[in-house]
Amino acid sequence: MVTPAGGRAVWTRASSGPGQTLDLLHARVTDDFAPHVHEPFAFGACIEGTEAIGYRGGVHYSGPGSVVILEPGEPHTGGPAGPGGFVYRVMYPSADLLADGADRPPRFLRPVIADPGLALELRRVHALLSRGADPLEAESRLAALLGELVRRHSSPASARDEVRRAGTMARQVMSRLADQLACPPGLAEIAADAGLSRYQLLRSFRAEVGMPPYAWLAQHRVARARVLLELGHSPAQAAVLTGFADQAHLTRWFRRVVGITPGAYRNSVQDSARHPG
Repeated sequence: MVTPAGGRAVWTRASSGPGQTLDLLHARVTDDFAPHVHEPFAFGACIEGTEAIGYRGGVHYSGPGSVVILEPGEPHTGGPAGPGGFVYRVMYPSADLLADGADRPPRFLRPVIADPGLALELRRVHALLSRGADPLEAESRLAALLGELVRRHSSPASARDEVRRAGTMARQVMSRLADQLACPPGLAEIAADAGLSRYQLLRSFRAEVGMPPYAWLAQHRVARARVLLELGHSPAQAAVLTGFADQAHLTRWFRRVVGITPGAYRNSVQDSARHPG
């Protein structure tokens, strides 16, 4: 199996069924990711090295033979646990795809699970989807893989389950920052409007969201930039429209959150659209 070298990453958008897509990442990671969240689940397996994941107040380590499953909306970081970095394959299934017709998506209490068989099958299915497989085979293999993940490692969901949500103050701050993406207010202004000191605002926001406001704004800008790139905008245009100082600023944050450059992401999405598999 060929693995990316020197910090290289390959992003692919594959078909997960009729009218459905699934994002895939295959990367050698040599630098830490910035704190960020994913809209979908993140389901991955290490091929080489060890990854250190900051998640739900702890640090978790993933190496060959283990699988990682991170729930949507959960702030986290990731990076190499030792020299040389690590290589992994990750897929990003939506909550609906993992729920597979159930009333609500499954819950996963542990972010790192020792399951060599599932890790190997994830790598095989990931590679199959990445190179474009027969649609029925791809959909069937993916459904079987995700079904095994849920069957073996999910926790029973109930109406009492509470997914972590930001409090009222944090939601108001995030909404304000999102509305003023290109020219956000300063920390002192936000704090004064909330009736808090800057320190109180930072402490409360970090406790509720898992990262400070500037980091949340950067990863939200990256998410918006991804949409613009998918619509055909250039990286320079996306940088301007999402409030980054310039394309280089967007590129730095994009690599810290997504793992590849905006140009590489745009090209991979366009390639996937031209060759849906």
